[in-house]
Amino acid sequence: MIKAFAAAFRTPDLRRKLLFTMFIMVIYRFGTFVPAPFVSVKNVRTCMEQSGAGDFLSMVNLFSGGAMLQLSVFSLGIMPYITASIIIQLLRVVIPRFEELHKEGQSGTAKLTEYTRYLTIGLGILQSSVVVSVANSNLFTGCTVDPIPDANPLIIALAILAMTAGTGLIMWLAELITEKGVGNGMSILIFTGICANFPSMLANVAQSTGGAGAVVLVVAMFLAITVVVVFVEQSQRRVPVQYAKRVVGRRTYGGSTTYLPIKINMANVIPVIFASSILLIPNMIAGFGDSSSAWVQWISRHLATNSWLYLTLYGLLIVFFTFFYTSITFNTEEIADNMKRYGGFIPGIRAGRPTEEYLNYVSSRITWVGAIYLAIVALTPTIVFSQMGIMGGSFGGTSIMILVGVGLQTVKDVDAQLQQRHYDGFLR
Repeated sequence: MIKAFAAAFRTPDLRRKLLFTMFIMVIYRFGTFVPAPFVSVKNVRTCMEQSGAGDFLSMVNLFSGGAMLQLSVFSLGIMPYITASIIIQLLRVVIPRFEELHKEGQSGTAKLTEYTRYLTIGLGILQSSVVVSVANSNLFTGCTVDPIPDANPLIIALAILAMTAGTGLIMWLAELITEKGVGNGMSILIFTGICANFPSMLANVAQSTGGAGAVVLVVAMFLAITVVVVFVEQSQRRVPVQYAKRVVGRRTYGGSTTYLPIKINMANVIPVIFASSILLIPNMIAGFGDSSSAWVQWISRHLATNSWLYLTLYGLLIVFFTFFYTSITFNTEEIADNMKRYGGFIPGIRAGRPTEEYLNYVSSRITWVGAIYLAIVALTPTIVFSQMGIMGGSFGGTSIMILVGVGLQTVKDVDAQLQQRHYDGFLR
């Protein structure tokens, strides 16, 4: 692996992509420490020492790389962009025009990306308004000082504007990584934030439990899940495909036998991220309400990250988004048409509609396995840690799945580019 890593940096194009990705990650981490206008860094630190955040804020703070509880310009992190992407993909099912744009190719995808950007800014305004409005009241429980001293409508508006601008900048950074860097920019930025918080999470575990035993348990759970994730992510169902011989002029094409790889988890870590972001919306709405209201208290009590209702909804949403995202990324109709166009067929299955039905049958059965695997891996640490009282919603199956899933996918992306340049990959 060390030789392959050195080979990656010896390749000019790949080295440029790796360094560019690292540079964007550094900028992202730097932005988490830049406070929003009129925010008192001293008061924020005092509030963080005097009180703790709830499960909702802990989860948002996790995805933002610790920027939320520092009231920085990057307080919202990548969450508005994720939520906007979810909404646009859901609208493809509901609005035929969006599906037509998706099928138009590059021009249609560019239009959908434009809609996603606009929606991200709108969600950024909404979410930053919640953060700023509750900064001096509900953001830090029991805090004796105001994070935003002398708050007035003008100061609040400027803070909202700065956080919204930070959201737009993060969205741009994520797209830059996707276009010019290595891997999916949205996932890599979340990965960066969680990795930055991981040492402090372990320190909080040791401090809250008063011993190193809990830290050992957390690390052991992390390593066990890592082994499971790596094993499952490498597993695939290989559907045999044969291509008939074709004679064009004096040349003969086809006649080869290959296979169509269908991964057990074709959606990767996206369903976990989508499910987490959806379940954060009720708590975000509750931030507008009075803490003494019955509906706010009900949300705080029943939709906490360690409640059984939250865990049940979390598992069901993971299963739903696994099937939903797989149906979007693995288009069996398109695959069957391409195979028929180039003379390919599955042995024993007729080309065309029968091939599409067979691929639907195989992919649906495999997706059930992948969905259950994602739900179990994401929920097990959360349940175990919650029952033992180790920690709340700031660390659990979601963070572990993102760390391992994004890390493995990034290594695969680099490995694929090394393979194209005739180097041995990372995974060999």
